[in-house]
Amino acid sequence: MRAVVIDTVQGRTEIRSVPRPDVPADGVLVQVRATGMCRSDWHAWAGHDDIVFPHVPGHELAGVVVETGPSVRRWAVGDRVTVPFVCGCGRCDWCRAGQAQVCPAQEQPGFTHWGSFAEYVALHAADVNLVALPDSVGFATAASLGCRFATAFRALTARARVREGEWVTVVGAGGVGLSAVMIARALGAHVIAVDRNPGALAVAERLGCEHTVVADGRDVPAAVRELTGGGSHVAVDAVGSEQTASDAILGLRRQGRHVQVGLLPPVEGHPRVPMDRVIGWELELLGSHGMAASDYPAMMSLIEQGALQPQRLIERTIGLDEAAALLPVFDTASVAGMTMIDPSR
Repeated sequence: MRAVVIDTVQGRTEIRSVPRPDVPADGVLVQVRATGMCRSDWHAWAGHDDIVFPHVPGHELAGVVVETGPSVRRWAVGDRVTVPFVCGCGRCDWCRAGQAQVCPAQEQPGFTHWGSFAEYVALHAADVNLVALPDSVGFATAASLGCRFATAFRALTARARVREGEWVTVVGAGGVGLSAVMIARALGAHVIAVDRNPGALAVAERLGCEHTVVADGRDVPAAVRELTGGGSHVAVDAVGSEQTASDAILGLRRQGRHVQVGLLPPVEGHPRVPMDRVIGWELELLGSHGMAASDYPAMMSLIEQGALQPQRLIERTIGLDEAAALLPVFDTASVAGMTMIDPSR
């Protein structure tokens, strides 16, 4: 199969012909029809994750089952599927409780094993982790759910518990941030988007964002507090930096809720958080790490109804060759939405 291959940390990304992955006994082999590129893939390339080289990145995907392992019961060749980026083992207490996103023995395509920047990808514990695609949901739409959209959905609904009429500030208007904007509006919240890219903020406005703040060195928390009359009820850091996390937290009102979605790898030591504000104002700090397959039906139902339209977040579709060139610079790319890869191009 053709795949994007990385040999070393921050090494050259190349398109090569490599063997198809072996099918796990409890898993499947999926022909990739669409796969997204996000900042997490760049983190893997940059060496912020413990991965084994040579490596094939990619963790947001949708496609067709072409082979099943001997212990798979629920899936057959020809099934249209997607999968969360966190795949649970299916055996531990967390998985049995429907919380596979925090499974201690989790697998993650593109991190723990070869991912979806390829024509085929192997997925583990298929009976626990795969999600069937309705005929009305296309492959690109489904691939957009696997990391950013599903993470934003669970972050706002299950973690932050957003209520109608509340103010939600989303810092970062990339794929996950724009997903959060769309979902928060669907929940009836008032939304402020913060980003340094005016083009991304324009997309946020088209998705129903009421206010935007350009992060051009101004006091972002002060701007948020002025717009909301004292601070937002909920803040989401969809970037993952000391500055963006701090801006999100300091823009909250008393007893507000902060959800950290953007990755904060301890590259230069753990980031400083304004804990004095957290303590004095009784703020809640919440992490959100994807969404288990068992929670997909509610989100998928809203997509089928048209209440959520993740396909509107796809900015461009590229082939594997373009993906190989883009990955090393993706952290600085001006992206106003999601980048989708079609391995057949």
